[in-house]
Amino acid sequence: MPHSQDPADELQASITSRREFLQGSLAVGATLASGALPAIAAPTPGQKRPNLIFFYGEGQRADALSIAGNKILKTPNHDRIGQEGMYFKNAFCTNALCAPARATALTGLYSRTTAAFDNTGLHRPLPEDIPLFTDLLRQAGYEVAIVGKVHVRNGVEDRNWDYYFGHNDPGNDYANPFFKEGRKGKVGEQKQYHGVYPDDITTDRALAWLQEDRGDKPFCLLVWFVAPHEPFFRARRHFDLYRDTVIPKPATFDDDLKGYPGKPKGFVEAENKIGTTTTHVACGSHEGIVKDYYAGLVAVDENIGRILNYLEKKNILDDTAIVHTSDHGYFLGEFRCFDKRLMHEPSLRVPMMVRYPKRIPAGTVREEMVLDTDLAPTFLDLAGVPIPAHMQGKSMLPLAKAADPSFRKEWYYEYFEWPNPEAVRPHRGIRTERYKLIHYVQDNDFELYDLHADPGETNNLHGKPEAATLEKHLLERLDVLQKQVPERKKA
Repeated sequence: MPHSQDPADELQASITSRREFLQGSLAVGATLASGALPAIAAPTPGQKRPNLIFFYGEGQRADALSIAGNKILKTPNHDRIGQEGMYFKNAFCTNALCAPARATALTGLYSRTTAAFDNTGLHRPLPEDIPLFTDLLRQAGYEVAIVGKVHVRNGVEDRNWDYYFGHNDPGNDYANPFFKEGRKGKVGEQKQYHGVYPDDITTDRALAWLQEDRGDKPFCLLVWFVAPHEPFFRARRHFDLYRDTVIPKPATFDDDLKGYPGKPKGFVEAENKIGTTTTHVACGSHEGIVKDYYAGLVAVDENIGRILNYLEKKNILDDTAIVHTSDHGYFLGEFRCFDKRLMHEPSLRVPMMVRYPKRIPAGTVREEMVLDTDLAPTFLDLAGVPIPAHMQGKSMLPLAKAADPSFRKEWYYEYFEWPNPEAVRPHRGIRTERYKLIHYVQDNDFELYDLHADPGETNNLHGKPEAATLEKHLLERLDVLQKQVPERKKA
């Protein structure tokens, strides 16, 4: 099997980035052990910090954007962020599940360290000794707000938000969503809003908060959408959208009819296959799922546009750094799968774009691998706030100046939740620029792919003699990467 570089060369090429990762991991271990929060420098007198907006998608896969080449879905407002800023072609989540991913975005830490392993325990807060990047921004003089689907430990209601309008576990009643509202660190009781589209009212509240007078204080606003999360509730204005559109079937959709060649037991027996259950959205058709999924993203795009238009009208768009990404990707029929969780590319890949003309040239496109652990450091870097040594990611902003092939050569993935509604087994893995090894820990079984030769992940190289040296090397690296991430035990 051809290799772009020998495993030994790959190991040497990545040593610098791993050393940086290890140093950060050791630092967080010391921080968590001491219970001390990092000191935050006071803002420099007269210093003008940028405003910050964080648009967070829900299950928006990397190719669910017209800027990414999607020929059906049109997302002009999403696209504007990438076209006028920096667009990443290789962005990933480190645990493809809602609550763990959201905890990572807020803290810059892996699930192992936040103890937000899964979607259970939503009524337990994140550990007090782990600061959110918004906590650090608030100490630096920002007003901070979060609106929309929070869906993380305790809805982070215990943190000091200047404005809060969120739901932590909205259930499936998207037609009549529940929200909690609060100010200055105090969050009120849950209230139901009848007959409203959740992302529309979220955007209404975001715009109302932006219009408030805060003097010279900069703001950080997190706008976290619920669409297109199942059950794919459409806005009324989009009921007829895609009615006559033909949705192509993925090339691997019928692999189940062939017995899932090369796939291990952990993949084959997962109950995440379209048409296999009557208790889930997946009881519908592939075509219907995709159309409803895209319709939800059209509504998201419209609401992003509302906020961009407001910033432009107020002449503060270029004074505001804007980040867009998603908590995880989503299967849309690949291998007949739906949802996320698994470490395959549709589930793993997310969009990532940053717009801030004062530091990022328009039209910047990068190939480097960036992660959700990089979000918190990037926001702090944008704000000119020191990045604590305990954070396990790193700022993406240096890539705005120049490409950096050494930025990240390999990284670690782990999915913990068990049991779960789809019987997706716990697994861990390593991904390099070319290769991916997935380890199903309960069965001690593996998937191994050469992503350059096999981007669709159809040819499992596990156990093949020609891949033995590569597999041994990746498994050794996987063990090392896992040990580098401090683990907080489950409560």
